[in-house]
Amino acid sequence: MAMTKHAVVIAGGGPTGLMLAGELALAGVDVAIVERRPNQDLAGSRAGGLHSRTIEVLDQRGIADRFLSEGQVAQVAGFGGVRFDISDFPTRHNYGLGLWQNHIERILAGWVAELTVPIYYGREVTGFAQDATGVDVELSDGGPLRAEYLVGCDGGRSLVRKAAGIEFPGWDPTTSALIAQVEMAEQPPLGVHTNPFGIHSFGKLDYKILDGKVVYADGGPVGVMVTEQHIGPTTEPTLQDLSNALIAVCGTDYGVHSPIWISRFTDMTRQAASYRDGRVLLAGDASHVHAPDGGQGLNTGVQDAVNLGWKLAQVVKGTSPESLLDSYHAERHPVAARVLRNTMASVALRRPDDRTKAVGEVMAELLGMEEPRKRFAAMQSGLDVHYDVGNGHPLLGRRMPDLDLVTADGPIRVFSLLHDARPALLNLGEPGTIDITPWADRVQLIDATYLGAWELPALGEVSPPAAVLIRPDGYVAWVGDGTQAGLADALTRWFGPPASG
Repeated sequence: MAMTKHAVVIAGGGPTGLMLAGELALAGVDVAIVERRPNQDLAGSRAGGLHSRTIEVLDQRGIADRFLSEGQVAQVAGFGGVRFDISDFPTRHNYGLGLWQNHIERILAGWVAELTVPIYYGREVTGFAQDATGVDVELSDGGPLRAEYLVGCDGGRSLVRKAAGIEFPGWDPTTSALIAQVEMAEQPPLGVHTNPFGIHSFGKLDYKILDGKVVYADGGPVGVMVTEQHIGPTTEPTLQDLSNALIAVCGTDYGVHSPIWISRFTDMTRQAASYRDGRVLLAGDASHVHAPDGGQGLNTGVQDAVNLGWKLAQVVKGTSPESLLDSYHAERHPVAARVLRNTMASVALRRPDDRTKAVGEVMAELLGMEEPRKRFAAMQSGLDVHYDVGNGHPLLGRRMPDLDLVTADGPIRVFSLLHDARPALLNLGEPGTIDITPWADRVQLIDATYLGAWELPALGEVSPPAAVLIRPDGYVAWVGDGTQAGLADALTRWFGPPASG
């Protein structure tokens, strides 16, 4: 059988894999996805929305409106049962979005299709062997692929991670729950409920938010989440498992039947010791698993993809040395480690005993104060992410604010400069005072003035710089003070050495 070749092969066509494929395709890299499901229509609804930082990420690629037009804007960030209102945060998207994962995947798949990324549906990566120049990828149908790099976006049980021998240290589960989309003969009590057995909920995929309250449509499938009385097995759950769990918790299974999908999740908390082994990389759930508290898993994975995509593209194209990939683990591993920590804390606060309830009451009182509220809300919504790119101006390593700019060609937003995932150098001082000719083939140089205040969700107002170098993922890599001091080093570090001649 003939060997098919791609620059990058992605194992897994969920949100992380789709986002990564889009990022690579924007950079002109030949990328393909291998997805075990026969089509995207079989995506489940395990995740239920997007946080503010993820909406910003989609906005900087020019596709946020596709999601906003189908979802429900709402305040979704919270911790330990305390809901946060981030409507006073300095971002265009000072809210979350209620939108089930199947719709998120469908919209992302449509975008990836526009970028002509091939997806090998109905196949799985079953093994691989890497050498000095690439990776031979084995598929379940026997058809071999050859890639320069393989990225495992294949979930918490990632075959890619296991086959690469990457350790997955962490903590075993202490609680287990079933989540499903099913038909029910009887109407269950919609909403989230807590009793001595744990937390369970019932909802409809078709709903609206009116005056801050969820209003469900009549009929149709029901989304179910029910806590199991014992840690479930690692095998795929059955309809009988779901029925038994419902009867144990609710006293009835409401005539559950015709499951569309059933899945089991636990509070198992683990993180890959390394996000890279040679030419094999990990992203999303393949590199970190945790309890779903706070709805941070899908969002963290999508942001993994946006951090990795432009770096991998530059290495594949020979623009940057392979060492640039080391910054992917260095930047994203601490972000996920923090998510693991706050989800473990949230699970601990869900325990029904009186002592834990007392801790929860103290936490609620604390989070009612302004400074703790802002700190935790920024953490839960992803708005406080900060990469270590060096010391200096507080903008360094943080997301560039989506300012309204005025250029010679007219008004423009910062995020619109990033639609093609190209880095940008904003000269906000005297036009023509910055020269980046050796990098002009890679970095856009825009002379502009700005409107409005410079504010960051985690910092408040910051002093306006004279120039800013923005990476393709929207984070600031260099801040100018009216001179070009350090600019050449930053350009070389992030976008490769200067062009000769």
